[in-house]
Amino acid sequence: MKYLHLIWASLFRSKTRTLLTLLSVFVAFFLFGMLDAVRVAFNSGGDVSGANRMVVASRLSITQMLPYRLQREIEAIDGVKRVTPIAWFGGIYRDPKNFFPNWSAGPGYLDLYPEYKLPPAQRKAWEADRRGAIVGESLAKRFGWKVGDVIPLQATIFPTKGSNDWSFKLSGIYRVDDAKRKGEENILVFHWDYFDEANDYVKGRVGWYIVQVENASMANRVAKQIDALSANSDHETKTQTEEAFNQAFAKQIGDIGLIVTGIMGAVFFTLLLLTGNTMAQAVRERIPELAVLKTIGFKDGAVLGLVLGESILLVALGAVLGMLGAPLAMRAVSALSSGFIALPDRLPAESWGIGIALMLAFGLLAGLLPALRAMRLNIVDALAGR
Repeated sequence: MKYLHLIWASLFRSKTRTLLTLLSVFVAFFLFGMLDAVRVAFNSGGDVSGANRMVVASRLSITQMLPYRLQREIEAIDGVKRVTPIAWFGGIYRDPKNFFPNWSAGPGYLDLYPEYKLPPAQRKAWEADRRGAIVGESLAKRFGWKVGDVIPLQATIFPTKGSNDWSFKLSGIYRVDDAKRKGEENILVFHWDYFDEANDYVKGRVGWYIVQVENASMANRVAKQIDALSANSDHETKTQTEEAFNQAFAKQIGDIGLIVTGIMGAVFFTLLLLTGNTMAQAVRERIPELAVLKTIGFKDGAVLGLVLGESILLVALGAVLGMLGAPLAMRAVSALSSGFIALPDRLPAESWGIGIALMLAFGLLAGLLPALRAMRLNIVDALAGR
């Protein structure tokens, strides 16, 4: 800290060059903050401890369906309050670009999700209509749907009577008050009984079960007992949190962690070359000044420290600003997407730790060679311009 004023003055000697380099560092760590927060989020949520709701799906793959008879066995477990089957439908409305999640659900679905606010009259109408469907408010606004409309969907997996044409009557529109969960308003749900009867190929099969426990403290025990029901069978299950199950869908596109690491590796490699070039140029321009510092008594170690300090400060300023800006952008993306893209509200502590370590490492690496050159300067040659 003794020479901070010297480091600061040297850093902003060429303001344009420094500001452009700071902007590059800012962008790199801004991207790192957003992507690493997503990576951390995708690697969390596996522990069912304290969960009120859990998802029972195939251990092999989320595309592997489970027998409907498993519901009775799950309901018989002590501590289980409710069980509802779900089957992914994957229908398309008019055009593939209009994709939104749609699935069939068994009786009691809305009892499991009291946060889905559906007017009682609409709920009664839905439960009475075997071809009825409910949608979230955001989805209804997106397509201009209103209660009573007929919604045609093109099946991508399950045909009916030799055709891909399915249609549902919109019985109700629900809303979710929690702004962070507005993405759940982009779902269409219809009756599993109708799906099971009307589809041509799959009978008595479900995609997964939503299980509610009587007390969150029972979650671990109940999860183990559920998975034990199908152990060593052709439909082994994995009971997990809803968060972990939702992540499994996204992970079908690939290893999220590997994708993020690859992108950031390329960004940081370019950043290292850019910052290293900036520091090398800055030291080359100041060789006579560094020689003067040595002449008036600065030791080799002090000169080395000044250059390394300048490099670390350059990276640290841009990195901290970038990582502080990332959560603001994540909140904006979530808000603009009406919650359909749900990014974390803040940067996880793990991301901050990695970011600080990278910041120090890049500062040292970018400044090391220029700092060694400054330390080894011969005073006479440097003052003579050689």
